[in-house]
Amino acid sequence: MPALTPLERRFVCPDPDATSALGRRLATAARPGDLICLWGELGAGKTHLAKAFGAGLGVIDTITSPSFILMAEYSGRLPLFHLDLFRLSGAADALGGGLIDDRQALGVTLVEWPDRLADALPIERLDVVIEGAGDDPRTIAVRAGTPGLRRYLEAIE
Repeated sequence: MPALTPLERRFVCPDPDATSALGRRLATAARPGDLICLWGELGAGKTHLAKAFGAGLGVIDTITSPSFILMAEYSGRLPLFHLDLFRLSGAADALGGGLIDDRQALGVTLVEWPDRLADALPIERLDVVIEGAGDDPRTIAVRAGTPGLRRYLEAIE
């Protein structure tokens, strides 16, 4: 699909393999300090995409949804910090609970349910918006919050 803006691309992923390929390609552009927000309803495939992104970083551990522990850390080409904020009520819970810290500047942070951070979300982030659920194809929009993150769009073209 054509770009909607110079900082956005949309893809239709007909199956989980296509979503995995997109996640692995995104990981090739990752740099320390990057924040990637995964948006989508329950069952959209946020954790699936996070697993593929981790594989693209060279993570060999099994990546699971950190719903009950809130954050998991993995070693790869860069450290991967995987947060799931579903159970939090807002930014105060995340910030007060120490889920955002200085260590994340050394790696890449993937956040599921980033809406819980609301106004605390920085503009310098990559948004990956997944539409669809179940066995349906996914439409995935990738939006760079700033021109410096355009490298992600270039990696997936």
